Amino acid sequence: MVPVSAERCVSDRELFEPRAGPVGAVVGYGLAMAGAASLVVHDTATTVQRLATTPSVRQALAFGGGMWCFTPAGMGVVYAGEDGNLWHQRISGGQSKRLTRHGPDRQASGPSCAPDGRSVVYVVDQAEVWRTDFHGGRPVRLDRGSADFCIDPCVAANGDVAWLAWNVPDMPWDAARVEVLGADGTRATIRARHAIQQPRPHLDGGALWLRDDDGWRNLWLDDHPLVAEPIEHGPPLWGGGMRTYAAEPRGRRVAFTRNERGFGRLCVVDAATGEVRVVARGVHRQLSWVDGRLVALRTGAVTPTEVVAYDTTTWQRTVLATGPTTEWAEGELVEPDAVEVPVDGGVVHARVYRADPAAAGDGRLMVWLHGGPTDQLQVTYQPRIAFWRSRGWTVLVPDHRGSAGHGREYQEALRGRWGELDVEDTAAAIRHAHREGWGTAAHTVLMGGSGGAFTALGVLGRHPDLLGAVIATSPVTDLEGMSENSHRFERHYGHSLVGPLPAAQARYRERSPIWHADRYTSRPVLVLHGELDRVVPVEQGKVFAARLRAAGGTVEVWTYPDEGHGVRRRQHQLDEYRRMEAFLQRHLPIGSSA
Repeated sequence: MVPVSAERCVSDRELFEPRAGPVGAVVGYGLAMAGAASLVVHDTATTVQRLATTPSVRQALAFGGGMWCFTPAGMGVVYAGEDGNLWHQRISGGQSKRLTRHGPDRQASGPSCAPDGRSVVYVVDQAEVWRTDFHGGRPVRLDRGSADFCIDPCVAANGDVAWLAWNVPDMPWDAARVEVLGADGTRATIRARHAIQQPRPHLDGGALWLRDDDGWRNLWLDDHPLVAEPIEHGPPLWGGGMRTYAAEPRGRRVAFTRNERGFGRLCVVDAATGEVRVVARGVHRQLSWVDGRLVALRTGAVTPTEVVAYDTTTWQRTVLATGPTTEWAEGELVEPDAVEVPVDGGVVHARVYRADPAAAGDGRLMVWLHGGPTDQLQVTYQPRIAFWRSRGWTVLVPDHRGSAGHGREYQEALRGRWGELDVEDTAAAIRHAHREGWGTAAHTVLMGGSGGAFTALGVLGRHPDLLGAVIATSPVTDLEGMSENSHRFERHYGHSLVGPLPAAQARYRERSPIWHADRYTSRPVLVLHGELDRVVPVEQGKVFAARLRAAGGTVEVWTYPDEGHGVRRRQHQLDEYRRMEAFLQRHLPIGSSA
């Protein structure tokens, strides 16, 4: 097998936040190319039109949203501009009209139009809820400032406005609530046993949302589960605009997603009978249902990200747009196998992508850790895996306890134990892989980004005998520093994962690699970091690398200008691939076939 080139793995096209138009066969979605984002309106019968929005729309990250919506009549869009304001753009053309004046120092997002078409509600800096009209009226703030975070506002047919809110030190998956401002001015707060997410008005004045009162993040209608099962129906919220379910307009069916040990399914439940039907495989996000069609963003291990529309009578799927344009030969993209590793207290879940048989050899094992740590690498389009498989690497993707996707008990097992339990679970997964013959210790590289890099360094510090090298991108190395210098969303994250400060300061320092560089000198480490990272300040990576080098360790460091938390520019992504491969060629006792 010819090794897959880095150029084939790096796409210059990304799709985000598709929506079904309120009338007709219109579908809209975001398209990012060469660092610029635009909105595309797609008439599934005839034409595709790129809207000339000025300023440009802000790009939603990964499978998130909250950057735009259709107006109720479908004649225009409201979008979050790069200048921090909301803008109204008619589909027929003409100049964009500014609706707010919050930017550029503040960011408006999450627009949701009132059904009567007179106004739009939105959030500012994920902290305040506002409403403005389409005719230049003065914006009005709706919340009372009692929440530290507010996201996902929506307007019911009767004029009630609801949004998701929470207070630090909680994260949204810990204890988010729904705040309601009635059309008559009354206020109410709706709480669940744990957390609510994705609140939306639905049938007969009721409400749909995801709740995990029973231990699994399931779809609920009002105060009872619509589908109760030991499977997650959505990921934890890392931002606004997530849509993992959609209700049939004026009907009784609701489409929802399943996460089955990392593998995705699209399902439909009849709200009257409770009957569930599986209609498609793959990870689906950003669902919307209008006039007999369901629109979604779909991807899978062998499926590049695409905008799809389902006929909700036959469930036949039509692909409207594809993001990455790389063509893949048979066997280059593969489905992983699910793995369960026995550990004290239960099992650790993982997925393994076996090396290409034509390239396998030397016991090469790459262990790829997700960030977060309350997150997961689901089975989505990952050309990076094809790159390494074609070079003889088996890729293991563990979900240590604390990961999402396996229920609340599994997710909360890491509370107070970040830097310990995740490390031991990852070590157990690596030992299992070695026993199964998927790799040898000398030929094992542990790769992680952000929180995953923190766990990778933890394994190096405690179990160096399991590894040959570590690759750490945007690594968390100073837990106490994160509580002071990270972006607002994660500044209090350590309260639940490590402990409250200042009482737990000793624990923060004991688990932070930056204070114990001598523990990480036995294997070579590659550190890659964006210079403009607001989540994990680049100084963490630089200081850690300097101290590791002073302690006698082998460390290579490279930083990328104009990059934040993760590398997005094509030339920098290509450089990442090449630096990683060159690093492994230099420091592991194996050679690449590239």
